Amino acid sequence: MKKLSVRRRHPLAAVVVLLLALAATGGLYAAFAPADKAQANETAQSLAIKEGQKLYTVGCASCHGTGGQGTSDGPSLVGVGSAAVDFQVGTGRMPAQQPGAQVPKKKNIYSQKEIDQLAAYVASLGAGPITPTKEQYDPSGADIANGGELFRTNCAQCHNFTGKGGALTTGKYAPDLNGVSPKHLYEAMQTGPQNMPSFPDGVMPEQEKRDIIAYVKAVNSEDTPSPGGFGLGGIGPVAEGLFGWIFGLGSLIAVAIWVAAHTAKAKKS
Repeated sequence: MKKLSVRRRHPLAAVVVLLLALAATGGLYAAFAPADKAQANETAQSLAIKEGQKLYTVGCASCHGTGGQGTSDGPSLVGVGSAAVDFQVGTGRMPAQQPGAQVPKKKNIYSQKEIDQLAAYVASLGAGPITPTKEQYDPSGADIANGGELFRTNCAQCHNFTGKGGALTTGKYAPDLNGVSPKHLYEAMQTGPQNMPSFPDGVMPEQEKRDIIAYVKAVNSEDTPSPGGFGLGGIGPVAEGLFGWIFGLGSLIAVAIWVAAHTAKAKKS
């Protein structure tokens, strides 16, 4: 009777099998884990859009239309992006109390979570400027001197040299920038709200935006000295000269009248 030959496994066979099993497990994880994460993010985004649509229907649709297409009372929101929503709603300008030449800043009635949901819904209507991250608008380490030069070149015509704001035409105005958060300053440059022109990254890079934010924060800071005495709104030599003419020359005229009156009385007596 023939004996069956038993083939002995190589000592390294078990090690090879173990390595293959580990590789297969890692491959499965690499194949399925990112997909699960992406699916979770997609689900969260879809939920945010759905909740944002509910908020939009209640607070925005009456002026901007049920699908964001705009009406006679409000412009289209297609393509404005999430940054515009975060700025307008975050500063309380929207929802507007009534139509007018310019919507003023007021107390915000939405939480940041609700603002994010509104922004997600409006962003889903069409691509536009995205809400910036803290790294984009944080002015830490920015060049204040360069920011001042950029501000005087691009912004001072409306907002004044120190960001105090100023009047425009037909009831419009450039608002005071004192106390505005770095995030909202960045978004304003991104989106160009109201009568302001927009400065996308192709026109003004992120670093230059940060420089401007740093300048606005520094120029009105209590730590920044003002050797000129009264600020007079930071308007400059025109306002200071007018102040001098009105009060200085006015005082001289008053003194001259007083002297003349008393001299005439002295001669009569």
